Amino acid sequence: MKRTRALLCLIPILLTAAADSTEDTAVRLKISHRDTLFPTSSHRIEDIISEDQKRHSLITRKRKTNGGGAKLPLRSGSDYGAAQYFADVKVGTPAKRFRVVVDTGSELTWVNCRFRGKGKGKEKEKKRRVFRAEESSSFRQVGCLTQTCKADLMNLFSLSNCPTPSTPCSYDYRYADGSSAQGVFAKETFTVDLTNGRVARLHGLLIGCSSSFDGDSFQGADGVLGLALSDYSFTSKATNLFGGKFSYCLVDHRSHKNVSSYLIFGSTTKPNATRTTPLDLNLIPPFYAINIIGISLGDDMLDIPSQVWDATSGGGTILDSGTSLTLLADAAYKPVVSGLERYLVGLKRVKPEGVPIEYCFDVTSGFNESKLPQLMFHFDGGARFEPHRRSYLVDAAHGVKCLGFVSAGTPATNVVGNIMQQNYLWEFDVVASTLSFAPSTCL
Repeated sequence: MKRTRALLCLIPILLTAAADSTEDTAVRLKISHRDTLFPTSSHRIEDIISEDQKRHSLITRKRKTNGGGAKLPLRSGSDYGAAQYFADVKVGTPAKRFRVVVDTGSELTWVNCRFRGKGKGKEKEKKRRVFRAEESSSFRQVGCLTQTCKADLMNLFSLSNCPTPSTPCSYDYRYADGSSAQGVFAKETFTVDLTNGRVARLHGLLIGCSSSFDGDSFQGADGVLGLALSDYSFTSKATNLFGGKFSYCLVDHRSHKNVSSYLIFGSTTKPNATRTTPLDLNLIPPFYAINIIGISLGDDMLDIPSQVWDATSGGGTILDSGTSLTLLADAAYKPVVSGLERYLVGLKRVKPEGVPIEYCFDVTSGFNESKLPQLMFHFDGGARFEPHRRSYLVDAAHGVKCLGFVSAGTPATNVVGNIMQQNYLWEFDVVASTLSFAPSTCL
């Protein structure tokens, strides 16, 4: 791409010189131009055609989307009893709407589905919508003998069982919290609204037709939108079409379902207070790794060993929309919670039933959050993330607030969860490998 741009700048210079010179000089310049275009065997015509075709493909895609980005409504799952965030997606032909968990830590996109009559048939009981594959003219199953199933998906998702050539490629997908989904793979069409008011259809996306699934993570959801970065995720297709970026702004996790923002693929208008830090896409794949180097409370940098942040030593940090609380390795967890607890003296420690958080407090008599020091994550390069105080002193039950951290053990990957991210705009640039963020109302 850089070589093509250089040539486009060079050509008018040569033509101008030729026009102002003798005929011999003009001939020499034309020869120079030709030699610049194909100077060595490493610059073959085939290579240039390939680059031109890629550029033409990009131009064609931009014309098809009319220059707009894709936007999906995004809201808290609080009203559904879920500590997740949900987006609305439209799947199949004709398009059917489904409510899915937005998960930057998952590669697989799937929906509650019935294919050839298979499925538990409990969608009415759980008030879930169901995708009936036979009713979609764009549904194409992935066969178990295909290269996609045998090679591309085998190491990540697919099962080896393949009794006949007509058997679909199946999966048993397991999540870190113990949740799971089972079904078959297919290629499908997604319909998305564009930021310019138009509509686009994304063809041939890999999707899971889940006939069975189980786990608290799916409460109130019809499936999962996998946004981890891999060749098989929704992100890969959408960012390829819409400029290599996606962004979201998570409203307060207690918000009702009628309060929404957007998950956007494409560029967004950044606030003036935007900060940017490198996004390491190869450090802890397929997750979005960020290079945190320390945590401070107020003006005090906490004493946390550097190994906690070193992914090559079993540490490191990822940003994950599918995890609710923030998980820290023991060597970071202990100084953070003990440092914050000093500002909560006088409040009674409690243990709410069903709340897996160590530090919870009775605040029925009232508590002013402004008494807490500002927690701050420090990134390599100087950027700083200052979450809202309600993002690390969270409402757990009526009259109970808890420090929103969980010990992840040692060594462990640190995870910045969705509650810590709330009321910030986050933009993931997978081309430039950067993460930009700024505080926002998300409205």
